[in-house]
Amino acid sequence: MNIKLKEKIMIVNFKNYLEASGEGAIRLAKVAEGVAKELDVEIVVAPPIPDLSIVAKSVSIPVFAQHVDLAEPGSTTGSIVPEIIKVSGGSGTLLNHSEKRVPIGVIKKIIPKLKDLGLYSVVCAKTPKEVRDKALLLPNYVAVEPPELIGSGRAVSKVKPEVILRSKEAVKEVSDSVKLVCGAGITSGEDVATALKLGSVGILVASSVVKSSSWERKIRELAKPLTIK
Repeated sequence: MNIKLKEKIMIVNFKNYLEASGEGAIRLAKVAEGVAKELDVEIVVAPPIPDLSIVAKSVSIPVFAQHVDLAEPGSTTGSIVPEIIKVSGGSGTLLNHSEKRVPIGVIKKIIPKLKDLGLYSVVCAKTPKEVRDKALLLPNYVAVEPPELIGSGRAVSKVKPEVILRSKEAVKEVSDSVKLVCGAGITSGEDVATALKLGSVGILVASSVVKSSSWERKIRELAKPLTIK
């Protein structure tokens, strides 16, 4: 890998929210960078694809794509090409988010390519069973996110703790090299602390940060549990 991530991780997905695009993407990334340095924690940002390059040039924290395609450099108009994510300053990518599902056969081909390029892969899954299926492809991370809880304000770690527990066991059965993160409804530091206690090494968040009245205050609240040894 071109960088080495810390043991615990917070990924902020900007999605395609207008307030977190363009100049807003740079501002949000810089806020995340400031908190990451202050607390000495790993915060990764995933801005909209058109903003990835400028965000990567503006901050020192890792910048991930929200998605990549199984496409090669060259005559692949409109495709999100892994090699171009790398030369644009990206350090990894999300894959198979519930809003951008990818067939498992395609994911199986993309992950080795990402490894060859030194890019991290975070593959999203809806259920513990799907977590196991995705872990078998040996990405760096599998992110379990029950879709009905995404953006709901109802944290998976509180509402469905068994999902994290079963997902942790599913990953453990497959490989020690694959790490589990969780998302969906994570809105408070308590939600994060509970997720970590249940076996996740980190969180994937979006609207709870982007839509908050204070980006800095919310990111600090969510990141603080990552400092607990």
